[in-house]
Amino acid sequence: MRTTSPARLRRSTLLAATFVTAAALTLGACGGSDDDKQDAAVVDVSAASGSQKAATVLDQPFTKPDLVLTDTTGKKFDLRERTAGKPTLVYFGYTNCPDVCPLTMSNIAIAAKKLPAAERAKLQVVFVTTDPKRDTPKALGSWLKGQDPDFIGLTGDFDAIQAGARQLGISVEPAHKDKNGKTVSTHGTQVVAFSPKTDKGYVLYGEQATADDYTKDLPQLVEGRKP
Repeated sequence: MRTTSPARLRRSTLLAATFVTAAALTLGACGGSDDDKQDAAVVDVSAASGSQKAATVLDQPFTKPDLVLTDTTGKKFDLRERTAGKPTLVYFGYTNCPDVCPLTMSNIAIAAKKLPAAERAKLQVVFVTTDPKRDTPKALGSWLKGQDPDFIGLTGDFDAIQAGARQLGISVEPAHKDKNGKTVSTHGTQVVAFSPKTDKGYVLYGEQATADDYTKDLPQLVEGRKP
């Protein structure tokens, strides 16, 4: 059963000059709060309202974030450097998420396992925690092992994580306690797919994407083609 607050779906107007189409888009967050305030500097991206498509292909792809964090082995991980020229899926979430995060990663894991070995070896799936205080390298590694041991987990300074997410138009707010005293992390729930040909984030998946959707699209994403 979903525990996320109804306030987790929030609308904002596309403000960045590069997004001149200015469509009304949805923002999802697991463990959502009742605060609907948006930082005007954040561009919230997802599938267009009313769209039944799992994937949204961007006319103007995102540049891969300049993000250097710590992986599950405790070593520095430079996202741009380590994933250059590789098909890469990036998702921001946290291990204590009650619903969307584990489902999203499970869906991707199911699809990834169906790829031929050569294609599976190319794919990089990066989970960036939005709750770094609790998601230590050890905790993050243990959680991801239950999803797919090949998935990459990153943690580190919250401000750096938040800045990296904003470069992809994804809102991430500091973890806070809800009215029941439970710590929750409010964040956008989009998966961004980066092309191995350009290293640009050219496809977005919302939380409605299923394992079947990823299974259908991953072979194309691995080759840098539009799904």
